[in-house]
Amino acid sequence: MEKLRVGVLGGTGMVGQRFIQILENHPWFEVAEIAASPRSAGHTYGEAVDGRWKLDGEVPENVKNIVIRDISDVKTVADNVDFVLSAVNMSKDEIKKIEEEYAKTETPVVSNNSAHRWTPDVPMIIPEINPEHTAVIEYQKKRLGTQRGFIAVKPNCSIQSYTPALAAWKEYEPYEVVATTYQAISGAGKTFKDWPEMNGNVIPFISGEEEKSEREPLRIFGHIENGQIVPAESPLITCQCIRIPVLYGHTAAAFVRFKQDPTKEELIEKLRAFSGVPQELKLPSAPEHFIQYMEEDDRPQVMKDVNYEGGMGVSIGRLRKDTMFDWKFVGLSHNTLRGAAGGAVECAELLTAQNYIQHK
Repeated sequence: MEKLRVGVLGGTGMVGQRFIQILENHPWFEVAEIAASPRSAGHTYGEAVDGRWKLDGEVPENVKNIVIRDISDVKTVADNVDFVLSAVNMSKDEIKKIEEEYAKTETPVVSNNSAHRWTPDVPMIIPEINPEHTAVIEYQKKRLGTQRGFIAVKPNCSIQSYTPALAAWKEYEPYEVVATTYQAISGAGKTFKDWPEMNGNVIPFISGEEEKSEREPLRIFGHIENGQIVPAESPLITCQCIRIPVLYGHTAAAFVRFKQDPTKEELIEKLRAFSGVPQELKLPSAPEHFIQYMEEDDRPQVMKDVNYEGGMGVSIGRLRKDTMFDWKFVGLSHNTLRGAAGGAVECAELLTAQNYIQHK
């Protein structure tokens, strides 16, 4: 098939760079436009990220000579793309406004930003868990007055290390969860070069993160009713979110109470067998195995396991009985792949497979 043309909004930031890297050899998508702040506009992408490229490897050759457009030049960008991936660094209100402007040009928007995560008719998707939520797009298009333009978002990176396990264990009815997340500095768009004071340091606060970590899984587990997503009421989740001196990889230590009484073997089997629509459809970014369970006492480890399934899989370990709760475990996910750019690209692939994203 002829590749779909993608615009990357916020292409010079860390998640934007990860989008560019993922799309370099993508079988379905190719970068046609890059938009960023007025400061970068008018420069080639190669010039704009010179000395600011944060990822391993070189800037992909296929984008070096693309001239960056001002993100507010909506019509020009939209005229040259089939959809956009959004990772812009603006205020929440500005992001909401600019993403709706793009959607109203009949350009689908798949966003890594949090601005629209609680807009009732915008689906927030982990493709393996709630692909059916894309059906709410039809209601959203009526509100926007569009034929093909819409917004879809992916959830926060912090929830990816424990929410997939809860999804795999749904039939055992988890109803109370305590989780502490230990989050990499790239989640703040930083490297150790940018943030040297994180070396050997731990910061017990990440702005807004705890509320997202407690509430967003409930929207993922929700259902569509009267044209909007109604969040689930269970499980009740409480979180603390800690910044630690690691570049990539969010770890979670979680404790769970179930209404049912599963055995350890049953819980592990559910994790290993868990699979979803992306695996059925063999989406290009989908991991073959979404969740791996690790038997070793000292796994998962960031250094050894963060790149499981190309950074798109989730690693769970240390599942054991608890003295206060029923079970406890440790989870690990790659925060800029599964948790950010990779998850958004997989979401765009799902929307393409469902015919929500098409050639203009």
